[in-house]
Amino acid sequence: MHFVTMQIQRARPEDVAFLKRIAIAAFSPYIRRIGRKPAPMQADFPALVAAGEVWTLSHMVDIVGYIVMRPEHSSLHVENVAVHPEQHGHGFGRALMDFAEGEARRQGLERLDLYTNAKMRENAAFYSTLGWQETARRNEQGFERIYFGKSISS
Repeated sequence: MHFVTMQIQRARPEDVAFLKRIAIAAFSPYIRRIGRKPAPMQADFPALVAAGEVWTLSHMVDIVGYIVMRPEHSSLHVENVAVHPEQHGHGFGRALMDFAEGEARRQGLERLDLYTNAKMRENAAFYSTLGWQETARRNEQGFERIYFGKSISS
């Protein structure tokens, strides 16, 4: 059996370059499908890191993924989650989503929420397999978005 060593920790200012590289690698393939850069590629990572809203996932010594999240009302909002495409298939995305769920529980929140671009069909399917439920579809800022929610069970 192969054991994967991974660590999730709050992002530091020196991680910003890695975050940007992962966002570009993970979301560039969607530019053609969407017709413009996906919102996560335009994220203000320095400000998000300074606000304490970004967590990195490292495998061995390399940062291979991240999650941006913040409490909003009684929910933990997952703003963005990405794993470098070269690291897909190792459970890193699931680990980040499990981490978010644990954080919501730790903070005493009742649910999690997120949205994804409707043209990122793979992401919508991934969230569904993790037990997230579609709650709405909206066109915002020129993006066709699917909203998902997940209740926290005690």
